[in-house]
Amino acid sequence: MTTASSPSPSAPASSLVQDNTAKHRFEYVSQGHHAVAVYSLEGNVITFIHTLVPEALQGQGIAKQLVLAGLASARERGLRVVPQCPVFNGYMRAHPETHDLLTDEGRKMIGL
Repeated sequence: MTTASSPSPSAPASSLVQDNTAKHRFEYVSQGHHAVAVYSLEGNVITFIHTLVPEALQGQGIAKQLVLAGLASARERGLRVVPQCPVFNGYMRAHPETHDLLTDEGRKMIGL
């Protein structure tokens, strides 16, 4: 796993999100703070459980970058998604282009 400790102002946040497979979470690290999207993986289903962005990192769009990185990874790996986390749930509800990733359970979670 590679993490960036101090993002450059020109680097997009999504390029700084890393999948820490050992800890089952996508991570964004800046100034000693960790923003994370925790997941579980069972077979070909990834369940996004919880997203946490520390107060020091809030208001920078980092939660969205964690979602985008998590969903891009799921798509690249051929995984189906259960958006248990309210952040992932809300994003997927608002973005129909992500609905093809959802499991039947996930579709029910977002009201489809």
